[in-house]
Amino acid sequence: MDWTDRHCRVLHRVFTRNARLYTEMLTASAIIHGDRARLLAFIPAEHPLALQLGGADPTALAEAARIGEDLGFDEINLNVGCPSDRVQGGAFGACLMRQPALVAECMAAIRAAVRIPATVKCRLGVDEQDPDESLFELVDLSAAAGVTTFIVHARKAWLEGLSPKENREVPPLDYAIVRRLKRERPELSVIINGGVESLDEALRHLETVDGVMLGRAAYHTPEILGEADRRLFDAAAPTVSSMEAVERYLPYVRAELAKGTRLAAMTRHMLGLFHGVPGARAWRRGLTTEAVRVGAGVEVIERALEAVTARALETA
Repeated sequence: MDWTDRHCRVLHRVFTRNARLYTEMLTASAIIHGDRARLLAFIPAEHPLALQLGGADPTALAEAARIGEDLGFDEINLNVGCPSDRVQGGAFGACLMRQPALVAECMAAIRAAVRIPATVKCRLGVDEQDPDESLFELVDLSAAAGVTTFIVHARKAWLEGLSPKENREVPPLDYAIVRRLKRERPELSVIINGGVESLDEALRHLETVDGVMLGRAAYHTPEILGEADRRLFDAAAPTVSSMEAVERYLPYVRAELAKGTRLAAMTRHMLGLFHGVPGARAWRRGLTTEAVRVGAGVEVIERALEAVTARALETA
């Protein structure tokens, strides 16, 4: 939430043509009653693209899913893993780990409403739940409702005592139980999530599960996506560098600026580019200080690129 907006997704797409992108979690009520043009905007280049929903009302989720399908999304994903205060107040997200029968009811309603794939993203459990029971019960009930793909964040969530940030880092990872889920439910597609920081790690996971979801690693070091097509999908695909990605992204930035989008709304997703490269600090400093100014344009990005290039030449 507040990370993988449309600007972020376009940036990630210039690195990889094949990886599936996910929207922020959007509540069903916001989609039904809110500003759809703003919440659900995307461009064709973002495909394949999944719409991630939050909610616990089967009827509302089904209606939101229909809207998503009509707008052209490729997948509807129900979030059963987010532990934020907002979702706890609305009794959805990770709270639904305690109500697997309701999750199955929600998924049955979504599946009846759309023809595109309907998937679940979940945790191992919450609080004192035993993952051997909570994870497998949720998966089995949703599978009985026709769900075949599960994205499993290999941590429990603690709804009491940990912040959302801490819930992404503090609860221990348990990849073994996700591997066991795939081994004991081979007919299901199991995608692992949580703590995966590199494509090397992703490749190791792909020996035992069907897919890998990258979150923070893709956001903070997006250049790793530049190797994803070659290493995970097509050995003949070229590697895309940060420099090439910026060049590909600039036409989108210009088009959005012409529509009135503020530059900082786009450059905030670019701060992780050039990670570990001489000049990366100058790149971040240039974007953070200049992009927020009224009337800032692509020249801010171009100057930051020049700083990276100059620093690289100094150290060559």
